[in-house]
Amino acid sequence: MMLADVAERYFLEGDYNCAESVLLAANEVYALGLHPETAHRMVSAFGGGLGCGLLCGAIAGAMAALGQEAVSGRAHVTDGFKALCADTAAKMEEALGGVNCSVIKPALFVEGRRCAETVRRAADVLEKQMEQLRAQHI
Repeated sequence: MMLADVAERYFLEGDYNCAESVLLAANEVYALGLHPETAHRMVSAFGGGLGCGLLCGAIAGAMAALGQEAVSGRAHVTDGFKALCADTAAKMEEALGGVNCSVIKPALFVEGRRCAETVRRAADVLEKQMEQLRAQHI
């Protein structure tokens, strides 16, 4: 099953927000070792672009998953992590048409499915990044 399918399930069936859905899906698919109840609460404030249309929560959830996967000790001393974040942000912007909820939501929101397309697209980008990251560690 693709990460986007799992994230969409959390979003639509579990009624989690965009950030929670992407992080919970990544935790499930990639066995990140996060306690689901704690993980979803830690990123809950990112939904809706921090609740005010800023950074898209789906992107924030994806970045949290990358941090859990890639950071060894502290982010600023983890080789390549800054570049990974910048590359992921650029790919998210391309896939979503922006990085802020205030830009993305008007373009991708669908009544009855809310931001499911945004969640799917962010999960697709994250999946590719995780696959590349894991291939480098093998």
